[in-house]
Amino acid sequence: MPRKPWDIAFTAEPAEVAALRRIMRMHLGVWGLDDLVDEAQLCLSELVANVITHVGPGTPATLAVSLNGTHLRIEVHDPDTRALPVLGDAGPDSEGGRGMALVDALADRWGVLLRPDRKVTWCELATNLTAHNGHMTAPGVTRAEALLGYAAAVQSSHRPEVNRLASTVAEETAIAAITDFLHWFQAHGRDADDMLDRAQTRFEAEQVALRQGR
Repeated sequence: MPRKPWDIAFTAEPAEVAALRRIMRMHLGVWGLDDLVDEAQLCLSELVANVITHVGPGTPATLAVSLNGTHLRIEVHDPDTRALPVLGDAGPDSEGGRGMALVDALADRWGVLLRPDRKVTWCELATNLTAHNGHMTAPGVTRAEALLGYAAAVQSSHRPEVNRLASTVAEETAIAAITDFLHWFQAHGRDADDMLDRAQTRFEAEQVALRQGR
C-alpha cells in the first residue's frame, strides 16, 4: 500500500484543531492505521496548541505527516525559531504546561529541528507495520504478498508452460490462497466482505460473457 507523505497549511487558531484532527483520522484510516488515531490526534492537538500558546494565535503553520521507517511521523512547522518547546513541570493544579509532557508520554520520540526560516516540532509513534509500504504483521498477509509477487513475475515471463500451473493447484490450496488475500485486504484497510462481493460480481459477469460467446 502506498502511504505517501502529506502536508497541509493552516493558521494556528483553536478553531483549526478540530478540522486537523478530522483530516488526521481520515488519512490514517486510508493508511490502515486506525489503531493510532487517538494517539496521533492527541499529539497533533498538543503540537498545535504549543504554537498557539508560545508563538501566538494566527501564526501561519504547516502540518506534515509521513512514515519514517515503520514509525508515524507528525510534524508541525512554524516560522518562530526562538520559541522552543520544552517539557514543562506542571503541578497537579496547573491549567497548562502539560502539552509536551503528554507528547513525551505518547510518542516513542520527539524533538525540534531548526531551519533558516522555521522550526519543526515533531514526534513519532510506533506502528505495527513491518515496512513503511508494507502490511501489518500476520502470516496470512505475508503469504498473500509473496503470491502477489509471484503472480507479477509469471505475468511478465510470457512462458506458456506456466499457464498449466492452475490446473495442478489443489482445491484446499486455492481456498487457502483466497483466505490469505482476505487477510491482505483487511491489513490494508479494506473490507473483506466487500472484496468478496466485488470478486463474485466480476466472476458472474465473466461467466455471462463466456456464455454469450464474448
